[in-house]
Amino acid sequence: MNWLKSIGEAFYNAWVPEKRYLAYLSGLRMTLLISLFAVILGILIGILIAVTRVSSRHTKSPVVKFLNKLAVLYVTVIRGTPMIVQILIIYNLIFTSPNTNPVIVGAVCCGINSGAYVAEIIRAGIESIPIGQMEAGRSLGMPYRMTMTTIILPQAIRNILPALGNEFISLIKETSVISIIAVNDLTKMAGYVGSRTWDVIPPYVIAALFYLAMTLGLSKILSMVEHRMEKGTRK
Repeated sequence: MNWLKSIGEAFYNAWVPEKRYLAYLSGLRMTLLISLFAVILGILIGILIAVTRVSSRHTKSPVVKFLNKLAVLYVTVIRGTPMIVQILIIYNLIFTSPNTNPVIVGAVCCGINSGAYVAEIIRAGIESIPIGQMEAGRSLGMPYRMTMTTIILPQAIRNILPALGNEFISLIKETSVISIIAVNDLTKMAGYVGSRTWDVIPPYVIAALFYLAMTLGLSKILSMVEHRMEKGTRK
């Protein structure tokens, strides 16, 4: 039983003395804010990139063709390099001021990374919609942009919601790597507590439990949304 008592004391020291639980809550708040803004940025980038790539197949505009090449390059580079390397490059290339808001730094770094994956998910969703849907909209006199935003994208989003949900769950976990650029997220604060207690295992276990709670909660919410959308489709 001594080992059980020692484990209990270790977790107590990692949580209670010096109000160390406030460090976790502060890091949790930072992680949630960064994740929220990164998701928004990733969706915006993903939609823009996906629509550009799909549109390039239906137009001869040299501008769209050029933008498509940039989009392909962006997706290839982001998906082909480690996120931690991207964060270090973006941070040292753009955010050189010491007064930069850490939420902005983390959101931009994670959002740029997520955008490439979201773009491929959305592109696959758009291409899963029968071409007749686009032709039907155009035959009614709707311009390409209106047909895409009012007919194609809503159906595509419904089809790709599970994949998007998995990407967002992954993004929440991947925000942990931004601690390398001194952003005080949940992982960083767990490391701080570990440096105070000289025992890093309990703080990181506590951080892992926070991440687990967030991902399980998001999974539950997404499952409820999918269920409601399926019921609406049946009706």
